[in-house]
Amino acid sequence: MIRIHRRGERGCRTLDPAETPIVDADVLWVDLVSPTREEELSIEAALAGLALPTREEMAELEASSRLYREDGATYVTVDLLHRGDEETPVLDPVTFVVSPGPLVTIRYFDPRPFAMMDTALAREDRLCATAPALALHLFEMVIDRTSDVLSRSVARVEGLGQSIFADRSRAASFEPFINRLGRARLANARLEQSLAGLSRAFVFLGLDERIETDAEAREHLRSLVRDARSLTDHNHAVAASIDFQLNAALGLISIQQSSIIKIFSVAAVAFLPPTLIASIYGMNFDHMPELAQPWAYPAALVAMGISAVAPLAWFKRRGWL
Repeated sequence: MIRIHRRGERGCRTLDPAETPIVDADVLWVDLVSPTREEELSIEAALAGLALPTREEMAELEASSRLYREDGATYVTVDLLHRGDEETPVLDPVTFVVSPGPLVTIRYFDPRPFAMMDTALAREDRLCATAPALALHLFEMVIDRTSDVLSRSVARVEGLGQSIFADRSRAASFEPFINRLGRARLANARLEQSLAGLSRAFVFLGLDERIETDAEAREHLRSLVRDARSLTDHNHAVAASIDFQLNAALGLISIQQSSIIKIFSVAAVAFLPPTLIASIYGMNFDHMPELAQPWAYPAALVAMGISAVAPLAWFKRRGWL
């Protein structure tokens, strides 16, 4: 689908997808959403042969395929988060082409910042100035959305920390906490990947002459760089917190297992002397004089009881219980 945003008397007007897209001087933004090859070719022809990357080229990881200049246009491909309200967001590439004409974006999913940008364009006329300025405002929406996703991740991690270190009156399973911490770490890694790509993209965009020669655009870009760096530092702190909580959960599991082993060990030691006494008097010898005495059975019971209690009392005194 091709979405055309054209300047009008009152801000930007988004053409209906059914309308024939005509790229002229008033077109500010061409948004390609899951485009077919025919749609890509039609836009390339309308933009004087501007070459657009395919989906396979967008997925490549090397920097030369993601950040480059060609025929006066700056190509930037970054991984953006979507489904950010879920516990584990998804990461997919989006290409931004800052050309001498309109801004061109290529995407195969619907990230929240694009919907936010549509709303902002209908509300604020100042956003409809130039294509490079629009690109920076769109990146600002991306940073805002990334910040929201990071805030939700921080809240989930803090909640997990409170649950892990809560006072427990009985043993509890840590398996659910470890699973959730694993998902939080995966979300954290995807945030890190997205922010790293954005930081590289901002540095590369700063070399574009359309932004480099515009003082307001340069300052806007510096602000985006600072925001990305701040979010990256915050994300690193969240990663450290997740790793600490994961280590703490594994440590508490080890303590639980040690407590269980200790109980069995103490029980084995406590029942060993009574078992010895019972084994002695379970021998089948003809000459065991005390067996004929009326006090023999009570005496054996008392001896077994004392031999069981004495080790427990000793362990308690030593602080082992």
